[in-house]
Order: sequence, then structure tokens, then C-alpha cells
Amino acid sequence: MKNLYVVAKYGRKWVRTRTMFATAAPQWNEKYTWDVFDVSTVITIAVFDDTNGESRHQRIGKVRIRLATLESDRVYTHYYRLLALRLSPPGLQATGELHLAARFTCKSWAKMLAMYAKPLLPKMHYTAAIFMQEQNHLMFQAMKMVALRLARADPPLQMEVAEYVLDVESYMFSLRRSKAHARRITTLLSDVVAVGKWFDDICRWKKPLKTILVHVVFLKLVCHPELILPTVFLCMTMIGAWNYRQRPREPSHIDTVLSRAELAYPDELREELDTLQPPHINAVLWWYTHLAYTDELDEEFDTFPTSKPADVVQARYDRLRGIAGTVQMVLGDLAGQGERVQSLFSWHDPRLTPVFTALSLVTAVILYLTPFRVVTLVTGLYFLLPPWFRSRTKLLLFNFVTRLPCKDDVMLYT
Repeated sequence: MKNLYVVAKYGRKWVRTRTMFATAAPQWNEKYTWDVFDVSTVITIAVFDDTNGESRHQRIGKVRIRLATLESDRVYTHYYRLLALRLSPPGLQATGELHLAARFTCKSWAKMLAMYAKPLLPKMHYTAAIFMQEQNHLMFQAMKMVALRLARADPPLQMEVAEYVLDVESYMFSLRRSKAHARRITTLLSDVVAVGKWFDDICRWKKPLKTILVHVVFLKLVCHPELILPTVFLCMTMIGAWNYRQRPREPSHIDTVLSRAELAYPDELREELDTLQPPHINAVLWWYTHLAYTDELDEEFDTFPTSKPADVVQARYDRLRGIAGTVQMVLGDLAGQGERVQSLFSWHDPRLTPVFTALSLVTAVILYLTPFRVVTLVTGLYFLLPPWFRSRTKLLLFNFVTRLPCKDDVMLYT
């Protein structure tokens, strides 16, 4: 029997259900509402256990729902599996199921669609961007401030609750997550490999009918180069319309195969769930402020195996984990950008994909009716505009892409 309670967080609003004591099948039947400030945001629901008055409440599982993947005015009722990584016994454990009903309502479609065109971050970020390492440090400090505020709430929430809900450990190094990010990049590149294989089959005449058709299209585009861009946008329209039948019908949830949670070795889990205690965590968060640590040269000329004491080796190892975590985040960002481009055609966002498909069709018609020289002239002059005539924010298409969902939402962190 467990003493279970649920914590839900969206934006600045945190809610906690009542604790169900000594039960293995709790039923809360509680309803909460939030005012959505941005469609490209996530609501997080986490379940905890405070059985036997333990100092640290045990994590049972977590559910993340991206609002952009929900259709308007539709009630989603779904059973979400609760998963957790454990050290004893080591591995992935299914800790239960959480039955949720979610509904996203919209009062103004025009305002909601206009939100997609806005930059995801403040304008100052595009003129004086904050470095990734500084972002990690600021997120850690913000987590501590939120945890202190929640500790004074009634009923109070412990710090591990804020850490788990806010994914504060997501920037720390994990060999399992690094393998998952590498797998995501490999999956993206597999599409390029498939196109190359298809082109090789065309060149080898393995399917003569397709090869003849490609020859006809190629000769047509060579004779009329102004049809190249309209053809590209028309193909994008056809891909988006074709994928409508395979669109997702339910909100996405944790993908254990993608997260490599079932294939993780016990030693990998022990390293991932290892804590990073002060003062070493401050060294990790601020390693970028120093051009060279005083012990970096000492480490470079150290013997193998090391001849340094245990505390020095521990500090070096913790710093190495922090640097590896930064590289891991870069891999995840690269994979996420490619997955967002794929989401333009896969209908993971039921609002943006039809808009993009319709815009592609309109663009194809405009490019077909407009002389190619005019299109080239307007495009070249636009990119060569002086800085004082340009907007400091990103292009409209870039704002669209950054707001699309990716597989970060289905990754299992800790």
C-alpha cells in the first residue's frame, strides 16, 4: 500500500491533489483548469509516494502533454503508463497507470494561429543570446527559487518534487540518453540514405518504368527551369495531404524503445542516477567562465592510472560529466530540429500542418504565375537588405519550425 498524490504544473501554476493513504488504486476525480498563454507549451503531471514518512518522496511516474498536439474542443481520455528507472532492482519498472481526461479549448482561432508566427523566445535573445551553459545555471537557480516557494505552500512540496517536474537533471550527462540522441540522428539520416538508395536504383534501371518517368520529369524541368520551385512546393503539398491518413489520434507518451530505457545496463543507470553534490555542481555550472581551470594542465600531465587523491579525481569526474552533458544537449537539439521539420508533414500538430500544406499550395501557384527572374530578384534583395531594414527576430518559417513538437516529449529522463 502506498500514500500517493499527484502534482500538476503548467506555467506558473502548480496544483497538488489530496493524498490517498494506504491504497494501491487511488481515485482522485479532481478537475483543474489553466489559462493557456502559448500553444507550444507542455503540461506536466507527476505522481509521488510519501509512504512511511520518508524524507524524500519516491517518484512513481510522470506524464507530459504538449498542447499543440491536442485538437481543439476534443476530450482526450487515455490511460498513461507510469514508468520509472530504479536501481534496485536495476532497470525500467512499470509503476502503474494514470487515467487522464484532457481538453483544449480555443476562443479565437485567429489569435492562436498568429501565435505560431511569433518568436518562441524574447526578442532580446536573438540580439544578445544567452550561452547554453549560462542557461543551465539560470535554470538551476530558478528551480531552487521555485522549490523554496513551493516549500512554503500549504501543503508544502519538497525539493525533489520540483526537480522531477521541472526536469532539472535533463542537462546532466547520461550515457543512455546520449545513445538515444545518437539513434534519433541516425533515424533522421536514414531518410537521406533511403533517397540515395532510390536514386541508385533509378540509375541502375532496376525498375525501368520509374526510370523512364524520372527521365521525362528531368527533361521537362531542364527545358522549363521556372517549374522547379512550383514542383517542389507542389510535392510538399502532396506529402502533407498523403500523411493525413496516418496522423496521430492520441497524445504521445513515453517511448521506452526510443529512450533506450529497456536496454540500459545497470552501470549506466547507476551513473545516470548518481547525484552531483556541491561544491562540484557549481564548478560544472560555471566551467565556461574560466579559460582554463588551474588543475586542467595538472590533469593533462597526470599519470595513467592517476596518482591524485580521491577528492581531486571526483571533482574532475563531475566536471567531465557536466561538459559531456552539454555535448549531449547539443545532440538532442540537432535531433529535435530535424524532427520538427518532419513534423511539418506528419500532422503531429493538427493546426500547423494544414496551414503549412495550404501555404505550400498557394506558394506553388504564385511561383508558377510569377516570372522566375522576378522571384530571384525579390529573394536576393530581401536577403541583401541592410540591417536597419530587417527585423531582429527570426524568419516566419523559422518561428513555425521551432514551435513544432519533437521527440523530446516522449523521452524518459529519470
